Amino acid sequence: MIPALERVGWQVRDMGDIPYFRWRPDPGNPKAMNLGAVRDAAGAVSQRVARAMADSEAALVLGGDCTIELGVVAGTLIDNASVGLIYIDGDADLNVPETAEGSLDWTGIAHMLDLPGALPDLSGLASRRPMLRPSEVLLFGAHEITAPESRTIASNNVRHIALAEIKADPASAAEQARAWGRRFDRLLVHIDIDVLAFTSFPIAENVRYGARGTGLELEELGKILDILLAAPNWRALTIAELNPDHAPDETAAFGSLIAMLTQALAPVAAADR
Repeated sequence: MIPALERVGWQVRDMGDIPYFRWRPDPGNPKAMNLGAVRDAAGAVSQRVARAMADSEAALVLGGDCTIELGVVAGTLIDNASVGLIYIDGDADLNVPETAEGSLDWTGIAHMLDLPGALPDLSGLASRRPMLRPSEVLLFGAHEITAPESRTIASNNVRHIALAEIKADPASAAEQARAWGRRFDRLLVHIDIDVLAFTSFPIAENVRYGARGTGLELEELGKILDILLAAPNWRALTIAELNPDHAPDETAAFGSLIAMLTQALAPVAAADR
């Protein structure tokens, strides 16, 4: 990834990996499994992102599950700048532990918004709490939404661009999201790879959409990122929930993914951000 970015003009500062932790059953904490590891990982990401923001750099964060976005958001809240998050994911991640099944990676947005039932270890990671208000989050492509999440979206007026609308016209949907994000000082983009159709590009950790082939094509996601990352206030891109073991040809799959990301990021480098 780094050589590809350097070839299109980026100066890359690799801040290194955070300590590795593999998810495991946590019977002693069944509603918030591996909470300490999730907190520590998000905190480590936050420190690196904060350094990038302090140095007026853009951040590219490669995960990891979706809880790393807690660290990305916390790291951008180093001053009084306003922050908006475009959350590209097949899920809404608006569950709190009591309405989820124990894996915290489906609770990230709920903790950013500090919804009732959120855990202080995660919702309190940033310099302010809540990290974000509902008006500062846009859900892009969520289609596996639980009943409690639907109620949260409605009661908090969370902006949501549905997958069907995106599939009908990816560029128009991306332009809507970019226009929504124009008012923020820092615009963040989060991608859970499960937003891609698993039958076409089987590289996501989550395979439950696979039989239906639901999701975006890689080319559609590329068109969307071409538009979103060109926003003058874009500051961070997170890629989460990759599992190379699911790819029939890991080299080819990662080559395609890197090519798509590089194409989207190349004009940003040319603009000398």
